[in-house]
Amino acid sequence: MKKIDRFILPEGADSVFFIGICGISMSSLASITHKHGIKVGGSDTNDGEMAAKLRNEGIEIFIGHSAKNLVGYDAVVYTAAISPDNPEMVYARENGLPCINRADYLGSLMTAYTNRIGVAGMHGKSSVTGMIAHVFIDNGREPTVLNGAKTAELGGGAYRIGDRDGFIFEACEYKDSFLSFHPDTAVLLNLEMDHVDYFHSLDQIKQSFAKYADKAHTVVACGNDRNLMDSLKNYKGRLITYGVNDDTLDFYGYDIKENEYGYDTFKIAYKGDEICSVELSVPGEHNVVNAIAAIAVGVLHGIDAKNAAKSMLTFKGVNRRNEYKGERNGIVIYDDYAHHPSEIKASLHGLKKLCRGKLWCVYQPHTYSRTAGLFDEFCQSFGEADRVIFAEIYAAREQNTFGISSKDLANRVDGAVFFETFEEIAEYINNNANEGDLVVSMGAGDVFKVHQLLLK
Repeated sequence: MKKIDRFILPEGADSVFFIGICGISMSSLASITHKHGIKVGGSDTNDGEMAAKLRNEGIEIFIGHSAKNLVGYDAVVYTAAISPDNPEMVYARENGLPCINRADYLGSLMTAYTNRIGVAGMHGKSSVTGMIAHVFIDNGREPTVLNGAKTAELGGGAYRIGDRDGFIFEACEYKDSFLSFHPDTAVLLNLEMDHVDYFHSLDQIKQSFAKYADKAHTVVACGNDRNLMDSLKNYKGRLITYGVNDDTLDFYGYDIKENEYGYDTFKIAYKGDEICSVELSVPGEHNVVNAIAAIAVGVLHGIDAKNAAKSMLTFKGVNRRNEYKGERNGIVIYDDYAHHPSEIKASLHGLKKLCRGKLWCVYQPHTYSRTAGLFDEFCQSFGEADRVIFAEIYAAREQNTFGISSKDLANRVDGAVFFETFEEIAEYINNNANEGDLVVSMGAGDVFKVHQLLLK
């Protein structure tokens, strides 16, 4: 392997082709690679905003997958979602081009940096990665950042090129991708059952998190999460705990109150002594815990606690995480990425505080396997919503071998309705929602199109 500036590529490779280039992580990796003088191209099925952005940066973009797209490229980076029979993958193998999994490419890239901070957990990774990055940047540090979602603090993007001393990244657990990474500090947020198409038991997930933790000399973990702490019972490095309302933890939040705007204020103690007071500008009690994690990481890296707390007041959140989108006819509209029962509950709880009228949730389940595997949990997730509308399941990478539909959820959730199209959903809301109501489009697929229709 050879290093090209901050990058590591296979010997003899001077250009890289990204299959599935328009995804958040892949587009960020492609942009970073391109900005360091390496020829970059890629393909995707979506000729949308991201494809246009990459073209404007000078990256060659192909819409659709074809063997001829790879002519002139030396190496291929692909995601776990790419099928082995993808024509570009077939061409690469037949012609001896190195094929690098996205996780392995990122893992190689980060070895060119020091002070690597990797954020892992079933929920909240993008938010906490964004918070940590903001704390560092706001306090004069120059980290390189690779997040899984866009933030205003990163100029509306999901990455930032900074110094070699500091690499803050989101570490995804799906298919054990994070085991390809090399954190110095591993920030662990939570652990529960998810990705049932890959993980077959909670114990399997615990084993994966334990392996990820063992890669780091310091682990910053949420001590309120029993599953997570159980996974760390054999960890031999430096373990720092954080959480809320538990003075046995290293960093803990307490005196949590809601201000007049519906956002939370609280205090943080370290080793029993108060170190700062915090006021948030993002909704939801889950963000209290997220902010404590970010401030703890900042303090452990030499940032004054009070200064880190000030940074939290100016953090406006990440793209599609309880994101305010606008207002029409007195109806307030939000968009959210939640696609797991725990995430749905947390997001709705936070939005309920901001709602003067009824809370409407338009939910699009993400993948058939998750919907089937966590069906009962999903049915119990919408208690805070006054009105629930289900869109059809977003298939993503899957075929419906489970015989399941969003209609099944609608039949189990009291008062819920199901519509086949986003246009029908928007029409129903326009005819039934009232001034003061809050509508959130929720899910990891393309349900955001509902709020676009409502604001049209």
